[in-house]
Amino acid sequence: MTAPSSDPGNPPTAASAIRLDLPGGRAVTHRDVAANGARFHVAELGDGPLVLLLHGFPQFWWTWRHQMTALADAGYRAVAMDLRGVGGSDRTPRGYDPANLALDITGVVRSLGEPDAALVGHDLGGYLAWTAAVMRPKLVRRLVVSSMPHPRRWRSAMLSDFGQTRASSHIWGFQRPFVPERQLVADDGALVAELIRDWSGPGLQEDGADEEALAVYRRAMCIPSTAHCSIEPYRWMMRSMARPDGLQFNRRMKRPVRVPTLHLHGSLDPVMRTRSAAGSGQYVEAPYRWRLFDGLGHFPHEEDPVAFSTELVNWLKDPEPDR
Repeated sequence: MTAPSSDPGNPPTAASAIRLDLPGGRAVTHRDVAANGARFHVAELGDGPLVLLLHGFPQFWWTWRHQMTALADAGYRAVAMDLRGVGGSDRTPRGYDPANLALDITGVVRSLGEPDAALVGHDLGGYLAWTAAVMRPKLVRRLVVSSMPHPRRWRSAMLSDFGQTRASSHIWGFQRPFVPERQLVADDGALVAELIRDWSGPGLQEDGADEEALAVYRRAMCIPSTAHCSIEPYRWMMRSMARPDGLQFNRRMKRPVRVPTLHLHGSLDPVMRTRSAAGSGQYVEAPYRWRLFDGLGHFPHEEDPVAFSTELVNWLKDPEPDR
């Protein structure tokens, strides 16, 4: 796979930047599905029980390229979706609060014709996976979250832990109008590559990040309106903390997660501290497994895809995951 070159005078289109094959030339099925009043792009590979993969910032569906192959080979229907406002999905003027974004996800499950799904979410995708499991538990068969605590745990850490507040300085920076969007697309999305390098563990930094992969993420961010839509969820998460809608969401998330949950985290994650994520099990009234990847940063599924995929597939296949 070769990423098309970026031309500042000719912004990339979603089709050229998003509808990619997997490494090694393995083709995936790209299509659009309607859900929750919008259109969502999904990439699909394999047959079997549905595993729906949810990306984080500053990425899109392609971040799951390694796991899609592993899941399909293990007998699963691996579907990676682009969240609202990102990749090939609709860029709507509103609807970026977590409750609505979670309804996007469960709506996609229905549109795919499945009774339920195992949700696998990283970063923002993990935050939304937690939310979907609370809001629509009958549609979530199992839950896998990487690099993101439960929303109530996240809120508590952001308000009371200075170390976490400092680690999440980029989220505070997103609260400025206009400036973050311009920074993300400046110099053909150079900041996207910088963030991924900085947030990765030392192994990836020392070996050198995959420049071709970084070029793909940069190009995707430069699709018009993507930068704005990518940071709107974070603006809601911070600005709503003292508002009625934010307080209502926080109360709603008191409901326990009642599906088996696998929680994955990199021990050297500089964005989401281990101590912030580790207490999330208190919100799960079901088998809960915590797995810390030693020496990995914020993107364990890309930094060590074999270890991550092995952990994921083995847990999905375990008929009785232990607490």
